[in-house]
Amino acid sequence: MSNQLKNETSPYLLQHAENPVSWYPWGREAFEKARAEDKPVFLSIGYSTCHWCHVMAHESFEDERTAELLNRYFVSIKVDREERPDIDSVYMAVCQAFTGSGGWPMSIFMTWEKKPFFAGTYFPVRPRYGMPGFSGLLTAIAAQWRENRPALLQSAEEIIAHLTEREPETEKREEGNQADVAAAILKRSFDEINGGFGQAPKFPTPHHLLFLTLYGVQREDSAVLHMVEKTLVQMRRGGIFDQIGGGFSRYSTDARFLVPHFEKMLYDNALLIIAYAAVYHVTKKEEYLTTAKQTADYVLREMTAPEGGFYSAQDADSEGVEGKYYTFAWEEVLRVLGETKGKAFAEVFDITPEGNFEGANIPNLLKGGEDTGFAEEKEKLYEYRRGRTKLSLDDKVLLSWNAMMIAALSMLFRVSKEERYLQAAGRAQRFLEKNLCNGLWLCTGWRNGKQSEHGFLCDYAYYIAALTELYHSTLEKRYLEQAVLFCREAVRRFADRENGGYFLSEAESGELFLNPKETYDGAVPSGNSMMAYNFVKLYQLTGKEEFKVLADGQLSFLSGQAQQYPAGHTMFLLAELLYENPPQQITVVVKKEEELKKVKDRLPFLANVRAEAEGTEYRLLNDKTTYYVCRNHACLPPVNEIGEDGKTN
Repeated sequence: MSNQLKNETSPYLLQHAENPVSWYPWGREAFEKARAEDKPVFLSIGYSTCHWCHVMAHESFEDERTAELLNRYFVSIKVDREERPDIDSVYMAVCQAFTGSGGWPMSIFMTWEKKPFFAGTYFPVRPRYGMPGFSGLLTAIAAQWRENRPALLQSAEEIIAHLTEREPETEKREEGNQADVAAAILKRSFDEINGGFGQAPKFPTPHHLLFLTLYGVQREDSAVLHMVEKTLVQMRRGGIFDQIGGGFSRYSTDARFLVPHFEKMLYDNALLIIAYAAVYHVTKKEEYLTTAKQTADYVLREMTAPEGGFYSAQDADSEGVEGKYYTFAWEEVLRVLGETKGKAFAEVFDITPEGNFEGANIPNLLKGGEDTGFAEEKEKLYEYRRGRTKLSLDDKVLLSWNAMMIAALSMLFRVSKEERYLQAAGRAQRFLEKNLCNGLWLCTGWRNGKQSEHGFLCDYAYYIAALTELYHSTLEKRYLEQAVLFCREAVRRFADRENGGYFLSEAESGELFLNPKETYDGAVPSGNSMMAYNFVKLYQLTGKEEFKVLADGQLSFLSGQAQQYPAGHTMFLLAELLYENPPQQITVVVKKEEELKKVKDRLPFLANVRAEAEGTEYRLLNDKTTYYVCRNHACLPPVNEIGEDGKTN
């Protein structure tokens, strides 16, 4: 028996289409039904690769008795947080206000006017660990709705008032101070033994690492660069990195980066490619480039649609067991590789008869093994595990996450000089342009030929960054021209012209009681941080005064937001460092535009590079391609050749 989710395209919603719960997608029909039947709304928000979403679905939403309670007393709505970040953001703020924390699955009880009166995350089927059982909670809320509704409605009004009245004051930007404070905070929380920051669980937070890399280079702070390298090495050697197939899992459940939460997300892998590529650029240590390439190769092999877009995620669970796909028994390894090679492999990758994870083994190099000479063995184990069990794939294409990967592959091309990465980036951009761009209107997601109806700040912010990186790697002006157009459109759609910053949804959107202005850099950098970065880059690439004005305004706004905890705003701080200490400026002058294809392999990783044709204010030297290099507020004489990092010969 199917419910009202059966015609949706989201893999997460389709996972629940056969539940006995009479689920509705978010929309007018569900809220009108609740009003007509005088019922509260139960809103459940999650995503397809969420382990605890699976647990709650199996325990409660697939249970006939629980479904009967939901269907009798509530109208139930399912939302994929990745398709509707606006709904997720608003009700996550609600959940945190009610409980002090948040997560997924998110469980919200509210009126048909979308006003929340109770919130939580996962609820077990029966009471345990101080949490109420879900069925008992449903019964209690239904009774309160019948007998004490005014108190519930008062609770809803209070939480809405709390969330809509706490716009912080914007304070004047203080040059440099916040970057120093953020670096000091991260130094204090750095785990010198295991790498990373804080205690378990440990998240990769690549934007922390990118900020610290640029900060360490600009300040010549070797201690900061050590923190970055230690973290990258530990992650690469740990179980959070798939030693067999490449790519990174979502986070580590322990302090050592040994035991991951096994789901793999496109955005984590994109941002980590950028981090490893950036640190390779600084250090020239091959381990970082190899890791970036292995991660990109995983994405191109397992997460890429035939048309060129990138899929969203792979599940942590297979056959109902978290991590089963990625773990091995000692006997399996010896059987697949043979006893001699199997024992040699097991010695290096910490595979033992006892196991290092719940009786099984997560291959890792944390005990000092060196990953050399095992390519054939890894290939055999990779093919073996593909046939042994299967992972669920979330095959929707999200614009913002795809844009991150396009930027990552463009940057990886600039350090690896391998054309295939740039080709994949260009192909993905063409896929987005065809399927998720309607003129200057961007859509959040696409699946099976159907695009979403909404586009949000994060979609524009990341797409602008992707176009900018493609321009940097190709010098094709169409990418830069599109970045400028989309940037102007984002300002038009999302700007808060009274208080500064940018709303998540269009400024005039009234669908929800709150239109968030997200500034905190959480799992990924916020849309506001990315807009600051975009303004800085576009000003430095185009020289247009409009982007300088926008950069000044956005950096000042974010400075006020970051005052309380600068370490939570590292992408903004990275943009500020680039603004205050611009990379070198290189202008490439060619006789014919086709000649730009010959020079792209020479383009430095970080510099701001512009392409100009002969006949502008720039002239050719010796009738050949000519480079004009400016750094530290001074310009050097034009030259016909530049070396690595834009150094003139």
